[in-house]
This record gives sequence, structure tokens and C-alpha cells, in this order.
Amino acid sequence: MNARQPLWTWAELCQSLGLPEIDGPDVSGIHFDSRLIQPGDLFLPLPGDPGPRFQVGVRSERDGHDYISGAIENGAVGLLASKKVDTTVPNLRVSDSIDALWTLGRFRRRQLTDCLVVAITGSSGKTTLKAFLQSTTGGFSAQGSFNNYIGLPLSLAVTPKDTKIGIYEIGTNHPGEIGPLSELTQPNVVAVLNVLPVHIGHFRDLEALEEEKFSIGQGITDDGCVVLPYSLMNTKYVSRELRRVTFGLEPESDVAIKHVEEGRFEFIHGTERITVEVPGGGQHRAESVAACGAVLVALNQPLENLQKLAPTLPPGRGNYFEVNEVTIIDDSYNANPTSMIAALRELRKRRASGRKIALLGQMNELGSHAKELHERIAPEVRDIDILYCVGDLMRHLYENVDSSLEKHFFEQVSSELLNHLAGVLNRQDVVLVKGSNSFFWQANFVQNLRQELA
Repeated sequence: MNARQPLWTWAELCQSLGLPEIDGPDVSGIHFDSRLIQPGDLFLPLPGDPGPRFQVGVRSERDGHDYISGAIENGAVGLLASKKVDTTVPNLRVSDSIDALWTLGRFRRRQLTDCLVVAITGSSGKTTLKAFLQSTTGGFSAQGSFNNYIGLPLSLAVTPKDTKIGIYEIGTNHPGEIGPLSELTQPNVVAVLNVLPVHIGHFRDLEALEEEKFSIGQGITDDGCVVLPYSLMNTKYVSRELRRVTFGLEPESDVAIKHVEEGRFEFIHGTERITVEVPGGGQHRAESVAACGAVLVALNQPLENLQKLAPTLPPGRGNYFEVNEVTIIDDSYNANPTSMIAALRELRKRRASGRKIALLGQMNELGSHAKELHERIAPEVRDIDILYCVGDLMRHLYENVDSSLEKHFFEQVSSELLNHLAGVLNRQDVVLVKGSNSFFWQANFVQNLRQELA
């Protein structure tokens, strides 16, 4: 979105919120983070604690209204506030700013009359698939991993009215979250990328997680289509009346995957056969490309559009960096047992003149399954030259790895860990960095490592 183009008129904001129309500026963007405000934007301060209606990891006493002055300094031309404020810019008063955000998203969705809406979910790879779809369709997608009760309505609210294809991701870590977000989005196409034991700590079992993922169809349009893995094509959580397009390694898939060589894969749909270089390589990313192809099929677009795939991945999803002849694989944005195993298998298969080193952070939100799922990684570190395990839960892996392997354990991400790793690395080495978001990603570990090696 071009932030300098009008996104909402002030009259539209008033109309959407059911408020008396007053004079005010056009706004070119909407943010709830005052640090992201650019000149011409609307600032929407949110509470740090959304109340019992939403499940959140952290509830804070901080309040976005405390940052109004900073937002105005950064160029906010208006406010949408739930408290009485004295400001130099026009402001609209609402009773609840989160409800107001949902109202804006709902209003904008109704305005997207000529837009095909794609909603995607899955245990892993949502943002990567969203990026693949954006590059192959030219559609609109909001930046970042905006997929929860705040991010999704905001993504809708900042969608330009002339958008022809809108792409949104929907996430969950508690039961009952995806359905209402789907109803808000009203998608024409929904894609379930995978169902894996991620965030399973809050679910009864994997079937409950499958039911939650497929609740993305709750808001689908009457003529909608469901894109799903071939292995899940007979799920009982999709209405029989809905059209289905499948993808997978199985030849019977509507979009089937065939490995060619290295990072090249062929994708087959009927008589269409397209060979592409999969960004980041690996079978798990090839499955994301196949899912992208299946969405193209659902949108009645040619599979050939896969040739438009952006060559790079979203940050922290398997990007490669070369620093002084050391290769860093930055897969630090997040981790789950399946993606951890996939990343390790790709590392082991990689041709390298130097050593292969895995820096693994613990995987969160696995509940009572945590010990078993960390131990299950042990066979996958064979042929790795050096293993670093970080975080208490990673002790389960550390203690189950053959003692002949050089291995190190650290309680947390720290300068000590950074210095130790930097001191061990030699030219031609390859190091994989992967763990849950709260570990390496939030600590900017890869960026700091690159600076240390430069």
C-alpha cells in the first residue's frame, strides 16, 4: 500500500463507526504502534489487556493512549480513542478501541466488492505462503505476521478499496479463535497449509487442532473453495458442498509435487507442469509452493504464475547469509517439531566444505507433549558436527544425543552464547539458527551474529 494515497476519508471513518459526521482529514494508514506512525496516518491506541474475550500470552497495564503525543509527533493526523483526550488533531471517541478496529475491518470488507479474498491458516509456514501468493497473484497483503484478533482486522482495515485479490493469514493458539476471524474476513478461498503439533498445549489433541484449523471455513462465501493437503482431503471438518483443491506429494493431488534436483521441484496440475526453484529449498517449502499453486487453481489463474515466485523468503524463515565465508541459515522466526526436523534434514543434506552446526532453541506451547517432542529431535542431529541446545526444554534433546557429538547447552540466549558460537565458527562452516520466536528472533541473535563475524 502506498502510504501517501488516501486510504479512508474522515467521513467514511465516521460512517463506519456510526458516529455523527464531522470534518477531518483523509488518512493514508492506520497503526496501533505510535513508533510506526507516518505523516498522514490515523493512530488507534489499544489497551494492553483486551479483557477476557481474547486469549493473549501477556496482559499488560500499558495503554496505547499513553503514546498519543508520540504518535502526533510522528505525523498522526487523527485519533480513534476510547478515552477523553486533549489533542491538536481531530479525534473520534469510541467506547472500545478493539471493537472499533473490528468495525473498521468489517466495513472495509464490505467495500471490497470486486475483490477475491484468500484466507490462509496452518501450524507452520503461513507468512511464507502469504508472501508466495502476493508475488504470484500481485494481490494485497499486509506486512508481517498480522494474524490475530488485532492483526487480522487491521489488515482488512488497511486494504485499499480497489484491491482485486486480498491475502490474509489467520492464526491460533487457543480453541475458538479462527472461526470469528474467518467470519470477519468472509473469504472466497481458504487454505489450510498443514495441521501439526504446534500450540497443541492448549488443545485436547491433534484432532481438536485440526477442527480449529478448518474452522477457517466458518465465514467462507457460498461459492467458496477450500485448499488443503491431499492427506487431509477427507477431513470431516469441511462441508461436503464446498469445492476442494488438494496439494501434496501424492500423484493424485490436484497440484502434485515432484522433486527434480537440489532446490528445484516440478508442480503438476492436469496437463500443466511447471518447474521452479523453490525459495529456501526443501520439501516443506515445496509443499508451501504447491499450496500456492492450489490457490492459483482455486482462483482460476494459471499454474504458470508460480514462475513469478519472489526469490527470497520472509525474514527469519530460512534466509541464507554469507559472512566472511560462514553461511548462516536464519530460520529463527519460530519453530515446531515438524519444521525443526525439516530444517535439520535440509542442513544434513546440504553440501558443505566446512562443518555443519545447529543452534536450536526450545519449542514453546507444546504442553504435556513438550518432553517427548523435544526428545524426538535426537535422531535428526546425526551427521551434525556441533549442536547447541538453548532453553530448559532443550535439555530433553541435549540429554538424548549421542555423547560422541560435540554439544553445548545454554539456559538462554546471551552474549556468552553469542561469543562462544562466534569463537567456534570457521570459514566454510554452515550454521542453522532455529527456535521459538521468544529465543533468537526476539533477541536479534542472527543480526548480532552477523555483526560479530563481519
